[in-house]
Amino acid sequence: MIAIEHLTKSYRKFKALNDINLDFKRGQTISLLGPNGSGKTTLIKSILGLVVPEGGTIKINGSEIKTHWEYRSKIGYMPQIGRYPENMTIGQVIRMLKEIRKDCVSYDEELIEGFRIPDYQHKTMRSLSGGTRQKVSASLAFLFSPDIYILDEPTAGLDPLSSEMLKDKIAKERANGKLILITSHVLSDLDDITSHIVYLQDGKLMFYKTVGELKHSTGEEKLNKVIASIMKNNYLTEILTNENNH
Repeated sequence: MIAIEHLTKSYRKFKALNDINLDFKRGQTISLLGPNGSGKTTLIKSILGLVVPEGGTIKINGSEIKTHWEYRSKIGYMPQIGRYPENMTIGQVIRMLKEIRKDCVSYDEELIEGFRIPDYQHKTMRSLSGGTRQKVSASLAFLFSPDIYILDEPTAGLDPLSSEMLKDKIAKERANGKLILITSHVLSDLDDITSHIVYLQDGKLMFYKTVGELKHSTGEEKLNKVIASIMKNNYLTEILTNENNH
């Protein structure tokens, strides 16, 4: 569904992405992990077309994205911090986006209803708390029922009930054959929804493995303990060695 080959992006002397090769398929929920400055944001922005790499290709369903811009309509993006016209109400923002996306004939309003957004749709964007803004961003990402979701720190600022509601929605869309890419520093939020892990470090792809493979390698069950074991107990070297031997 998304094929990335030899992707490279530099900012002057800093190499944000260094020869990245990845292949993402339908029905996967992929967590992009790595320390700050590892290249996660640059990778996401490259897929969205917000950053132009100097080397490599990104293809979605076989078409290279830099020559087929319409692919963006197939992606639902939830930014870490949503930026909206501050003087507009929630309802006005939703109606505006529906008007822009005239190609969409049916809408997925499950999160809009679940988060009870109609109850406070008259509020302006500038008046919203961080958690409410996150609910709006999540609702808009799923509104047009795209094939691909890119969710950047999706549960940040959400109350526990809303967080579980969003995770249930992610699991449901994965079961429907959608591809979901997630970045998050709260690994406990990813436990029940992640199928694969992409780990970046210093712009390099360290590994791309299923959660099952990583649990087997480390002997851990919880995702945060899996990653901690990889970092602390030198499992990363073992994983990379096994990868190179295949």
